Amino acid sequence: MTKGGMESVEVFTSEGKGRGLKAQKEFLPGDVIFAEPAYAAVVFDSLTHVICHTCFKRQERLHRCGQCKFAYYCDRTCQREAWLNHKNECSAIKRHGKAPTENIRLAARIMWKIEREGSGLAESCLVSIDDLQNHVESLSEEEKKELRADMESFLEFWPPQSQQFGMQYISHIFGVISCNGFTLSDQRGLQAVGVGIFPNLCQANHDCWPNCTVIFNNGNHEAVRSMFHTQMRIELRALSKISPGDELTVSYVDFLNVSEERRKQLKKQYYFDCACEHCKKQIKDDLMLAVKEGESKPSAETVKDVIQFSKDTLEKINKARLEGLYHEVVKLCRECLKKQEPVLGDTNIYLLRILSIASEVLSYLQMFEEAADYAKRMVDGYLKIYHPNNAQLGMAMMRAGVTHWHAGLIEAGHGLICKAYAILLITHGPSHPITKDLEVMRVQTEMELRMFQQNEFMYYKMREAALKNQIQVMPEPNNETSPSLFHKKE
Repeated sequence: MTKGGMESVEVFTSEGKGRGLKAQKEFLPGDVIFAEPAYAAVVFDSLTHVICHTCFKRQERLHRCGQCKFAYYCDRTCQREAWLNHKNECSAIKRHGKAPTENIRLAARIMWKIEREGSGLAESCLVSIDDLQNHVESLSEEEKKELRADMESFLEFWPPQSQQFGMQYISHIFGVISCNGFTLSDQRGLQAVGVGIFPNLCQANHDCWPNCTVIFNNGNHEAVRSMFHTQMRIELRALSKISPGDELTVSYVDFLNVSEERRKQLKKQYYFDCACEHCKKQIKDDLMLAVKEGESKPSAETVKDVIQFSKDTLEKINKARLEGLYHEVVKLCRECLKKQEPVLGDTNIYLLRILSIASEVLSYLQMFEEAADYAKRMVDGYLKIYHPNNAQLGMAMMRAGVTHWHAGLIEAGHGLICKAYAILLITHGPSHPITKDLEVMRVQTEMELRMFQQNEFMYYKMREAALKNQIQVMPEPNNETSPSLFHKKE
């Protein structure tokens, strides 16, 4: 079953999992298996005025829609491109007096599209919106209450002159959004900024150790009349060699959690029991819960106490980060590491979480040498746990490389940046903004390394001048983990 641009995949019935996707030909790491534009997408409520409503890029200055005063765009190109999807929304917002929440806006955009095109198979879609899973029957009482509230708000917003849908169908659409909504990120891929529905992507089943990854590409709207003009889309990219007939899988959750925790999360958010190889055999759980080996191996009681202390500290850290108390965060991290170091192994996830936060916050505070030490230990741990082509691993290596560069550790910094670049070429592709940024850094650090090897004294003089003129301050630490694949309304 193939359709425009989707010739390389087919939908099949996957044993115990319902529908799935499988490859029709061979793919190598980094190959784009398919690219898919959003069926419908909206910017998160909290970011509607700083993110373009068409391409989801973060911009300093945006143009506001003169009619509804709600939608914002990069420029006229993005505004024109949005009009088909924004036209009904624009007049509904004016009539309603204000914009509803992101869930209501997304449901409305889906329904207006159905009103225009029908609910059958859209162009280049392998399945219709009607055929997507909604899991409404699996909702808890609390979730059902939220669904009813969303439906009431939707009916208040939905214009009387638009096509009217039955309550069961409206609840189906909200169910589809809840379990199939995909997180959209800004152009750097570092912050979740919106949610969209991609019917083909929804067919890819989960595996904790997948053979594919999904990347959001904001497209290139500036080149509107040239061959480089591309639409906003997701890209399904191969992480390893895939043979014809292999099932294509993606991971719905971050791998950096023991199998029991991942299974709990998947059951709660996506209503299925994960039966992948890594969960069944609890592969890598021993690494993630590693304790110090050797003569004085800590007792089970000591390990339990340190893990509980780590969990309590992580809660305090989150609170301090939300309040912007970064020196307090550093103090908490140092205290926690002091307790963890004699007890936990170097791949223990509680140790790695503290190392990650400590290196990020210390970099922001420009305490680069201490940050670099923690970043190196974090990356060494990640390398033993993550798939070698995991995007999270690539991003962590990139951060660690930049931190080492700031600390004046040019050899280690360049090495980490090169390794990060090799991973992101596969996960993000050469034209993604973050890969391009990394390429610039790779060239710069290579040049600096050459100078360092030829004349250390001159290198440090030049570096001092460069840092005086333009100290590249790290961005403020983000208070959320990197965007998860599918957007689940908490």
